Amino acid sequence: MDSKQFKEAATSAIDEIVSYYDTIQDRRVVSNVQPGYLKKLLPDGPPQDGEAWADIQKDIESKIMPGLTHWQSPNFMAFFPASSSFPGMLGELYSAAFTAPSFNWICSPAVTELETIVLDWLAKLLNLPDCYLSTSHGGGVIQGSASEAIVCCMVAARDKYLRETTSHLSGIELEDAIAYKRSRIVALGSDAAHSSTQKAAQIAGVRYRSIPVTEETGFALTGVALAEALEQFKAEGLEPFYLTTTLGTTSTCAVDDFKSIASTLSKYAPPDVPGEIWVHVDGAYAGAALVCPEYHHLTTAFNHFHSFDMNMHKWLLTNFDASCLYVKKRKDLIDALSIMPSYLRNEFSESGLVTDYRDWQIPLGRRFRSLKIWFVLRTYGVKGLQAHIRKTVKLGETFAGLIETRKDLFEIVTGPSFALTVFTIVPKVAGKAEKDRITKDVYETVNKRGDVYITSSVVGGVYVIRVVSANALAEEKYLTKAFRILVETTEELRDGRVPREESSKGVIVDVKGVGIEKVAALNGNGVAK
Repeated sequence: MDSKQFKEAATSAIDEIVSYYDTIQDRRVVSNVQPGYLKKLLPDGPPQDGEAWADIQKDIESKIMPGLTHWQSPNFMAFFPASSSFPGMLGELYSAAFTAPSFNWICSPAVTELETIVLDWLAKLLNLPDCYLSTSHGGGVIQGSASEAIVCCMVAARDKYLRETTSHLSGIELEDAIAYKRSRIVALGSDAAHSSTQKAAQIAGVRYRSIPVTEETGFALTGVALAEALEQFKAEGLEPFYLTTTLGTTSTCAVDDFKSIASTLSKYAPPDVPGEIWVHVDGAYAGAALVCPEYHHLTTAFNHFHSFDMNMHKWLLTNFDASCLYVKKRKDLIDALSIMPSYLRNEFSESGLVTDYRDWQIPLGRRFRSLKIWFVLRTYGVKGLQAHIRKTVKLGETFAGLIETRKDLFEIVTGPSFALTVFTIVPKVAGKAEKDRITKDVYETVNKRGDVYITSSVVGGVYVIRVVSANALAEEKYLTKAFRILVETTEELRDGRVPREESSKGVIVDVKGVGIEKVAALNGNGVAK
């Protein structure tokens, strides 16, 4: 493919992508292919002679599209969103054109320096303490995911803890002490923390323990619960060295009590003292809300913690992958992850005047990911990003308001919180088993039919449904559609009623044709005016 052919192919591809986004709401959101479907459609090997782009492009719609679940669809309300935007796509296009592994500054100075600059921009926008800026002892680095960020931080925390608590020893005594402590150190997270913390502990070769959270605290980790756990672990002869706290847990978007956690740790494991517990704040999804001043109070205790991570690729209009990790002391990360073979040595790295991000991550090579962040920040601006967050939060409140209008069918468990509402189905016959059964049945039936896509979870031992409205293309009419589907499916499965129909005037009607709510008559909190 020469440059002329590339221009023609790229123009055709962009036209197809634009058309895809303009009509994405009309596609079945959940793929319903069977495992192994694609192998039946493709030949056993590549062609002997090259094919024309037009022939290749045709296979996107006929072979690839059937196997896609459309995460960018406004009918996608599952998990958390995977953001996409046209500025982000352009960033990826240029990044592909400039392809370089960029493990050292000298590999492409702009790749390193733009990353440092845009992550400092973002840190200030998120109201992170100055200790997380590159101008201090800390700084930011783009990781592939929040899970990668946790692995990096846990490895750094492990090495830091072992080094500092055995610094008075040497020789065989040091070797024996490290071996013993490695068998006793334990990483912590709450019951509501993402499973990535447990996986990181598995990778790092350390123990993992979860700390219970309860409905009384909104499923958030508190200093009191942490203190009780630390006492228990001490009695068991274990040595906690790492803790994941969360700003927006996966199941309910709960926010841990950062202030009381910091207070507890100041007593049990004082900061900046050998044996301190590394505290990581996982804000993978809800951390994006920090661009809005009304959420800035959530970061007031972050100066007591060691690291923070949020994914721009979830809620902040940036294409996957763009996980932004900040550390309070970059030396801790570099000490754990740096290695310098002869073939990587160069005068700039050895001068100490440049950043080599290969020392801040697990892989050696890295892509030019800061380019798309730069494009997104400049295209939308601060006000545009804030408007996006506020719009989707309001949509979440509207959806929760709709759920509240049918208390005979639904019971809200948590939320709306950061555009997420968590609820159960009200059973005909009281009892947890029946509630779990009907909630699961409704959830599975809705997804099987594929008009909208939602997810489930188990919260406090109760089976729940999650609906999140943070998709970039989300609109009130799609959430109203999801509500209607949930009502119809619940009445069909629980009550044996035939599915209802939506009137042409936008009024959701029950089986008798009686309007139950006019969407236009809802205020921003989802409450009828």
